[in-house]
Amino acid sequence: MNKYTVYGEEFIPKFSFPIKGSFKKKDLLKIDLSSKNELLPTHKDKSLDSLHRFIFGTIRTANAKGAYGGYSEKRNLYERSTVFSTNEEYRNIHLGLDFWFPVGTAVCAPLPGRVHSFKDNSQSGDYGPTIILEHVLGNDRLYSLYGHLSRKSIRDLKVGQMILRGEVFACLGSPEENVDWPPHLHFQLIYDLEGKEGDYPGVCFTSEKKKFLKNCPDPLEVFGNFNGLID
Repeated sequence: MNKYTVYGEEFIPKFSFPIKGSFKKKDLLKIDLSSKNELLPTHKDKSLDSLHRFIFGTIRTANAKGAYGGYSEKRNLYERSTVFSTNEEYRNIHLGLDFWFPVGTAVCAPLPGRVHSFKDNSQSGDYGPTIILEHVLGNDRLYSLYGHLSRKSIRDLKVGQMILRGEVFACLGSPEENVDWPPHLHFQLIYDLEGKEGDYPGVCFTSEKKKFLKNCPDPLEVFGNFNGLID
């Protein structure tokens, strides 16, 4: 197994895929939701139904079990919600990796850690129920964020609660719970939470891209493409 560097320190990770299940590479479809994808219906129709039909229709056509993608993608999806806007511009650079699976799909921890914080970010277009885990790597810490969960995922959770590698600790929420998104997991790695609890930007302005991508590394690079399971 390869060594990886986090915070300048090499380590050999032992990790689980964040979606519970038995998968082969052919089961997982890489999907493009960037502004460059002219097949994406949100160029014209920004409705939830349109986005849902595109994503899960693409998965069915490919005979896949689920889809993934999105790290550092420039997306126009966020124009559908004021939570991403200022008077001048929209946040449009995606900082995490999305896993598109059905409502209720179980989520497990790729590394052992503890519950740092959690929150229901309920503004339309936001994360909905969100959990952040803290992982110790040598003398440093790495945080993993899980967004668009079900409300029951945070109902009995406690700050400081230990979560084992591979342990199921949450499940994907419905659009009514995840504030108007097709069911998926927003999975994001973060070095510095900057004092935030239960929340951290999952999308940034283009002008802030360099700063945020440095603080939020590509999960596929850190985890070695999950042992080659996905590209």
